[in-house]
Amino acid sequence: MKTLLFALLLFVPVFCWAGTEPNPGDYTIAVHVQSSRLVGQDGNIQRLSVTIDGKKYKLEAISQPRYDLLRVGDYKARVVKDDASRSNEYFRAYQFLFPDGKTRRYTVVGESE
Repeated sequence: MKTLLFALLLFVPVFCWAGTEPNPGDYTIAVHVQSSRLVGQDGNIQRLSVTIDGKKYKLEAISQPRYDLLRVGDYKARVVKDDASRSNEYFRAYQFLFPDGKTRRYTVVGESE
């Protein structure tokens, strides 16, 4: 009995670390990436120009440890943070789902017509 309990305790951190795969059905927002570039002192910030529901936005993400550009094209996303508690300002973050099942969070840093 003690051996079984010890074995279970060894595997608990493994199961906690594993996490769950993203559900593609949760990513219902169509995002069209028009441009992608690296900015910042070390070039480690990825800045995107995108269109979401007909509106133009600038999105940013920290691109560490790699310095890769996101290809232009269409992606699926979901809102992970949306704070519009102030009448003239808001904070919003999207999480993109990539074809390989990985995700990345992008924060809205600009909006235009």
